[in-house]
Amino acid sequence: MSPSPQKESFIARLQQKWGVASVWQVLLIIAVFSLAGSSAVALRKSFFHLLGFNDQTAFWLKAVAYALFLFPTYQVLLLVYGSLLGQFGFFWAKEKKMLRAIRQAVKGGA
Repeated sequence: MSPSPQKESFIARLQQKWGVASVWQVLLIIAVFSLAGSSAVALRKSFFHLLGFNDQTAFWLKAVAYALFLFPTYQVLLLVYGSLLGQFGFFWAKEKKMLRAIRQAVKGGA
């Protein structure tokens, strides 16, 4: 009976999918995603305070404002943390790809 082929690790699959040189880069990229997401969520409280939102503010208004705040904030934070952790090139390439897709969707919908 021949030994079963070993499954590729999750980190190795991400390394291949993202086309990065090392496992260390994968870990830095994961850290950037985590830091950007956590920071964006943490900034919500200050953003809502700035807008004057409180417990009586309608949920739908908070949800719309948060969605409009979260998307650009998260994108900027990805670039900031990506720069700080030496992964700006990876995230800038992803941002450009996303912006092209948005532009194409807007053109297609117009």
